[in-house]
Amino acid sequence: MNALRNKVQLIGRLGQDPEIINFSNGNKIAKFSIATDDSYKDKSGNKVERAYWHNVVVRGGLVNVVENYISKGKEIAVEGKLTNRSYEDKNGNQRYITEVICNELLMLSK
Repeated sequence: MNALRNKVQLIGRLGQDPEIINFSNGNKIAKFSIATDDSYKDKSGNKVERAYWHNVVVRGGLVNVVENYISKGKEIAVEGKLTNRSYEDKNGNQRYITEVICNELLMLSK
């Protein structure tokens, strides 16, 4: 069961082109968001659709795949783990962000 702890699998579409961040030591990461959707019927029987946005971070060799083949609107599947971090914005407010650290990626659309 340990293999199932903190494991996330999502299929969604990129909302924008990935941001590639290069570091001085030669490493780089890719950041992007994907949208997943859900629908249900409300009390009146009307269909309600909702999009959920997920922040994804890619490290290592997969960054080259993201950089060369992934762009806005592409449908992909990602697998990874959830992480949380916080930072202070320019106004001194504490902000929190949840990200998926991707360790597997599958391109679903051409």
